[in-house]
Amino acid sequence: MGRFKSPLILGGALVLGACATTVPDIYIGANPGFADVASQTQAAIGKRAVFAQSQAENKAVQKEVTQMVYRKTISAERAVQVALLNNRGLQASYANVGLSAAEAWQQSTPENPVVSIGLLGIGAAELGAYRAIEGMIATNILDAKTRKQRMALADVNFRAAQLMAVNDTLALAHQTRRAWIEAVAAFEAVGHLNRALATSDAGSELARKLGETGALGRAGQAREQAFNAELAGQLAQARLGASRAKENLTRLMGLWGADVEFYVPDALPPLPRSAGQVANVESKALRNRVDLRVAKLGLEAQAAAFGLTDQTRLVTDLEIIAGFETEREAEGGDVATSTTPQLELEFAIPIYDSGKARMRKAELAYLQAANVLAEKAVNVRSEARGAEVAYHASYKIARHYRDVLVPLRKTVEDEGLLSYNGMITSTFELLTDVREKLGAQMDAANAKRDFYMAQADLTAAIYGGGADNSGGTEGGATLAAAGGAGH
Repeated sequence: MGRFKSPLILGGALVLGACATTVPDIYIGANPGFADVASQTQAAIGKRAVFAQSQAENKAVQKEVTQMVYRKTISAERAVQVALLNNRGLQASYANVGLSAAEAWQQSTPENPVVSIGLLGIGAAELGAYRAIEGMIATNILDAKTRKQRMALADVNFRAAQLMAVNDTLALAHQTRRAWIEAVAAFEAVGHLNRALATSDAGSELARKLGETGALGRAGQAREQAFNAELAGQLAQARLGASRAKENLTRLMGLWGADVEFYVPDALPPLPRSAGQVANVESKALRNRVDLRVAKLGLEAQAAAFGLTDQTRLVTDLEIIAGFETEREAEGGDVATSTTPQLELEFAIPIYDSGKARMRKAELAYLQAANVLAEKAVNVRSEARGAEVAYHASYKIARHYRDVLVPLRKTVEDEGLLSYNGMITSTFELLTDVREKLGAQMDAANAKRDFYMAQADLTAAIYGGGADNSGGTEGGATLAAAGGAGH
């Protein structure tokens, strides 16, 4: 027998399936949805995002990156821009936007009808090589009925993927900026330790010569030499830390080969004249935080999924199969053909699974998303307040070191030099004053680093991309405690 869909039923099913075949332009193209990602990134941090998909585009980006970094001393802004252009993990996040657009595109088209054709009684010569033809065209009616809900869910997921890409971009920018600050601060610490070691070398050499003349005992010599050895060890650790910090920055920028031959400044920029006020930091964070908008879309997605579950609560699959069968029989040398129309409707009977469990799961998923959103809103407010407090406090601390402690240590050194010239202060006391001034300068440099970290964290607290980092918690390089000759 053979079954073929009747023109009336087939046409009706095709019309039913084609009622939503128009695909929105936003889901189609070379970079669907990426323009939105790039514009939001530009608005948040003023940096350009690029999604390179072809070999030519990758070569162009690589050439631009090389021109920006090769044997150049790069600023924090340049480091962030290079990372946004060249980091492959970020490119993978951008590709996810295209994947979600393709999924939304697919959900906006009707499900293809299923066709099957078969021959029965093959080899029956008296019937013309076959006895019957079987054919079937099946169309899923429920697909057309639920397409609107599925398209809404796919669209929410597409917009969420865009926001996640923006958040990933901001996170990379934040990490790169912090890595640049760490690298520069590490090299600045190396500079301070180099100067301290030079002073210590002079003290150690003086102690050795005085020991040879008998003017300084072994204990005094050992104190100076121990201090010198501690400083040498600290300097080696500082150089290793600077190398690691620069390598971390290199990794975030996605550099390799000859492009790793770049430099960072020897010191962080001076403190600004004022920290500046950030008005309504909570409201700004609530308005701009990308991760909060992602959580809102998560709630919207659960609402769309709940509607889809409600549509398919009782009937999860509904197919219509229509046609007619044609069968041939041989009677007295003649072949008789009979044709009978057929219509079938296939669906699952909800005897055991009435859909209540699926509805309950959808309700709880929506409740879960609502609570996640509420918690995120509370956390965003708290993070914004905490980042603002850390920003202003770290500025005051850094200014205190710069304006109070370092000048006082310099005054002590200057007065000690005058006393030394007047034969009042010993050489070792003068060297101790120099060391303490260098130690104060290193503490000031650490405080300055903490301020710039807090500044970066404040931007992340307002726009997103942070990793719950608190400025001022990192341990900076310190100067070894000076024992002095004490003679």
